Amino acid sequence: MSLSRKRRKELKRLRSSASELWGNQQDLLEHANTVAREASRQLGYLTREEVVPRVRTGYEGYVRPGVEQAKSFVRSAGDTAERTIGNALGSVLAIGDIANDARVRRAVERVSPRAAAVVKQKQGPGVGTYLAIGAGIIAAVGVAYAVWQTFRADDELWVADDEPDTTASTTPSV
Repeated sequence: MSLSRKRRKELKRLRSSASELWGNQQDLLEHANTVAREASRQLGYLTREEVVPRVRTGYEGYVRPGVEQAKSFVRSAGDTAERTIGNALGSVLAIGDIANDARVRRAVERVSPRAAAVVKQKQGPGVGTYLAIGAGIIAAVGVAYAVWQTFRADDELWVADDEPDTTASTTPSV
């Protein structure tokens, strides 16, 4: 295929224009990369100097008091539940010991022979035992859930003290 001289000149000019455009695009991309690296470095400085202190201050001012308050609430709730359940179980066990006492049995037999037969026939755990076990399980689950919520909040709000310095490896050497 033979081209006219005019067409060859036009193709040569077009080829040189394309090469020039390609070189300009490469220069533009290099300049854009340099600007992006500098922006990244400045963003890192801004984060360390402005954002991290504000987040830390916000955490110390708003979140940490709530976490401390929740911890104290969980401790007091656990202590209260422990005392309440302990007192209830102690009372149930004391009543069981009293009911098994020989002097109490003789006194009940004197007052009501039918009631003494009911007391003697009863064997094994009763409704009160199951209620006490259920209350203990519910209290333990409540305390475990409160503790889980407290520690879950700490994990989500954690902020690293020292961030790695990635700008040292990306800055061009002079």
